[in-house]
Amino acid sequence: MKKTLNTLLFALLASVSFGSQANTEVHLDKAPINLRDTESLQRGAQTFVNYCLSCHGAVAMRYNRLQDIGLTEAQIEANLMFPTSKVGDLMKVSMQANDAKIWFGATPPDLSVISRSRGADYLYTYLRSFYRDETRPTGWNNLTFDKVGMPNVLWDQQGQQVLEVKGEHKKLKLLTPGNLTKTGENGAFDQTEFDHRVADLVNYMVYMGEPAQVKREQIGYGVLLFLLFFMIPISYMLKKEYWRDIH
Repeated sequence: MKKTLNTLLFALLASVSFGSQANTEVHLDKAPINLRDTESLQRGAQTFVNYCLSCHGAVAMRYNRLQDIGLTEAQIEANLMFPTSKVGDLMKVSMQANDAKIWFGATPPDLSVISRSRGADYLYTYLRSFYRDETRPTGWNNLTFDKVGMPNVLWDQQGQQVLEVKGEHKKLKLLTPGNLTKTGENGAFDQTEFDHRVADLVNYMVYMGEPAQVKREQIGYGVLLFLLFFMIPISYMLKKEYWRDIH
């Protein structure tokens, strides 16, 4: 337990450090978060395991918790776990911390509570703001987080963007399409499908930050309704009792 708490503390500090270097002047797009959309959460979990879990861990989350979003234990074991993992294991990173520090210059932070630290809008914008930059060791940079050490792991789905600078204005332009980008009208690229995929991923990361959020809200509404209907007759009877000598 102590080891887990220490890891979470490190993850929180790392995420704060992550955010302190970010470009706060960039406009953040609104993330379409819906924690009641279980299909979106399932797609997001699949993307997280396939693209994020190789470098980033999520030590506050267990694989079997994915049953809360409608997946069976068999589906989790077949599609969302490493062969050596067990369904009750924590979602630990497969990369060694020492290797990550050598390759990226710093150990990638744990993502268990990154959505609560940085916010869904930031994550949604950040994951869609990578562009090619040959001056960076990884060949990638990010408009939201300048000189980021993380490469664009979703480049095969989005394609490759370049940064266009006109005076003080910076704009990203898609140069080559990916698997989830289409050619729209007038030859322009349509990234709608890719944006949906990123939204699913961010949706899952928000869920992962507090898996009991939907249930907590449901319980809260139930308690408020109970108090509302319970207190009205109680208050009325108390009023009659206190004022009966006057009336």
